Parts: sequence; C-alpha cells; structure tokens
Amino acid sequence: MLKGKTVILGVSGGIAAYKAAALASALKQGGAEVYVLMTEHAKEFIGPATFEGLTGHRVISDTFRSEEFLIPHIRLAAMADLFLVAPATANIIAKLSAGIADDMLTSTFIAATCPKLVVPAMNVNMYENPATQDNLDRLRQRGIVVLEPAVGHLAEGSVARGKMPEPSVLYRMAEYMIGCNKDLAGKKILITAGPTREPLDPVRYLTNRSTGKMGYALAKAAAMRGAETVLVSGPVHDAGDGVDNALLTGGGGNASDSVLLPAGVKRVPVQTAAEMAEAVKKESRDADCVIMAAAVADFRPLRQEPEKIKKAKLKQETDPETGVRGYSLSLERTEDILAWLGAHRQPGQKLAGFSMETENLLENSRRKLVEKQVDLIAANSLKKAGAGFGTDTNIVTLIRQEGERELPLLSKEETAQEILNELFAETE
Repeated sequence: MLKGKTVILGVSGGIAAYKAAALASALKQGGAEVYVLMTEHAKEFIGPATFEGLTGHRVISDTFRSEEFLIPHIRLAAMADLFLVAPATANIIAKLSAGIADDMLTSTFIAATCPKLVVPAMNVNMYENPATQDNLDRLRQRGIVVLEPAVGHLAEGSVARGKMPEPSVLYRMAEYMIGCNKDLAGKKILITAGPTREPLDPVRYLTNRSTGKMGYALAKAAAMRGAETVLVSGPVHDAGDGVDNALLTGGGGNASDSVLLPAGVKRVPVQTAAEMAEAVKKESRDADCVIMAAAVADFRPLRQEPEKIKKAKLKQETDPETGVRGYSLSLERTEDILAWLGAHRQPGQKLAGFSMETENLLENSRRKLVEKQVDLIAANSLKKAGAGFGTDTNIVTLIRQEGERELPLLSKEETAQEILNELFAETE
C-alpha cells in the first residue's frame, strides 16, 4: 500500500528512538522510500548508521550539508508524501508548535505541505504538562495528526501514559493516511467481521472457525479510501490493539500476527448473534453501504443455563443410523441479519454479503442474492486451497444480478479492494 510513497521519518532525542529503527524497516519493506532526519540529541540514543543500513539513504542532520540534495530541507519537503515524527519529545513538539526551524528536522517539517503525523513519547508528567498539551492542541488545529501515547513501562520505571506505540501501529497509521486515494470520502461503510459466540452456560459456547481476517481487511480498505468505517466485530484475537476511529487516540499493545484493528476504524465489539443484529440495525440507519462479512451463528441454544451443565441433566438419545447413544442439544434459529437489511434497506444503500459453502457454491449463492435482496454476494468455498477461515488469502466469486466475476487467489486485502471496486464501480 506504500509502494512508490516517500516518507520522512523524524527522530528526536528520546529513549523510544530505538523503536524508530523497526518502523523505518517496516516502511521500507512496505515499499516506501524512507528518509530519516535526526536531531543531535537523537544520536545519543541510536546511531545514524542503523537507519542508513535500513533505508539505503544517508541520515541528514545538517540543514546546509547533504551528499544527496542541494538545499536538502526544501527538496525533501517537496518529495514527501508523509512526514512522521516518532518519537516526538516535549522539546521537538514545542519547536514544531512555535514554528521554530533551527535544525534539519524542524526546517523540513515547516517546509513540508504533505500530511503530518506526530507521535509524542516522554515521561507522563512532561506529557500532561499544560504547556505540552497546549502545543499539541496547536498542532491539531493546523491539521496535523497527533497520536496519543500508550500506557506502559517508561524509562524511569513507572507504568503510565507516555510510551511510544508499537511500530506496527504507526505503520498502520501511515497506510491509513497515504495508502490509497480517498475516493470513498463522505461515505459511511458498515462492516461485520469474525464469529459469534452463543452461550450454553457460563463455561461453554457454540462458535465457528472464523478469524475475522476478511472483515478486518474490508474495514482497512474502506478506511484507507476515506470512508467513515464502522466495524461490528465478534470476538477475534488482539482486535482491541491499534488506533480507534478518532485517529487522535492511539493504542499501544503488542504487535501480533493475528487480526489487528485497522487505523481509522470505529470498532463495535459484540459476542452473540443477537448483539450483532442490534448493533447492525443501529449503525446501518445512516450507512451508505453494509458488508456482512461476519460468520454469524445460524443457531443458538434454546436455553442458556445459569450454571454449568452436568452430563446427568442432559437428555440421552440413540442415533438410529449408528446405534451410538449420545446427548441431544435443543437449538433455535438466530435472526437473519442480512435478510433484515434487505427488507429494511435505506434509500440508495448498497448491501453485500458472503456465502461460504462446502457444496453447490454458485447455486446456493445465487439463491442467497435474490432471497436476501442484496446487491452483491462474495461466494467462496471451504474446499479450495487458500480460501476460507484462518488464511491470509481468499478465492471468491463476486455475484450480482448483472453477472458474475471470479477472482483469482488474492490476499484478503486485495480481495477487499476488489469487493469495494465492485460495489462502488458507478461512484463518480
């Protein structure tokens, strides 16, 4: 998503400067050209050679001397797609707020007209000092995105707010800010993701194998393209990490290879199918588009027991085919959320759903398109390698009344973009 983009990474003199190396590496691996500007104090914490090895470019600290550029602060400012200051100390924040340009980092920051992201990292008392907060407010008023620090172990040994968010969080913010054209700006897109859990008793529940990766990929794609994005999510691992819809409140958390909340997305957590239905009905009232990617349970226990169920209390039956004696469980249907949306569609609203089948994929999916009264069904089979639950790839057929389009094996992020392209093909 960052291929062909130019990112300036400003590193100031805080202990969190070591994290900036991992961020520079991630940005470079993501396809961006990365130029690192360091303050003199930053060099006390990490050497320029580290960044030069990671980015392939010389670190520039002197405003008047550069082996790569004539008048480097002006040239770099003109090239930049994003200026990211991480970590941003109280001192550098004060300079940026006051418009002071006394080194390469501050001079280039003031000359740059690209989107800017400032990531404070410091002692909690320094961060909460009214002067620092006033300086951050002035930056926000000028359209600069400020990412609130995380709560964690600080250098002096306390646990408090002031920790720089993990590089994975900052990378997602960079993707959000400059990864795509904002062709869906002004639209609200509601997406569901993950499984639901239907309790049997305080200990057990019925669920499915959904990891939420497809729904989270859709949310990321929609947010990156500028849409107001709401994600109604069932329980998926680590989904609470990251950045919420305000963009200005950050999260720390640990990097994970599991599902992470995309930047710029409002997450509404739910557990059961009934909770998901309630949230979807509320959020869909003013949504321009609803995409039901969640694996919502079709059935739930007829009765949720207040105490742990003992085997002796379960009804026993004999299977007539196998002769095996076992226990029976009474179930009832959950509400069909996609059908409800089709029956209560708002004027001009676009609706899409997913159809995961193990047999008769296209026939069942075509029937679902008509019965649910939706615009698009993304059909995929559990039996195809690379598709289905828990994978980072998918193989889907996009089914509409006008025709069908089978997509090849793609990453779920690429699949998400294709689904949005299909839904908004007529958007000017």
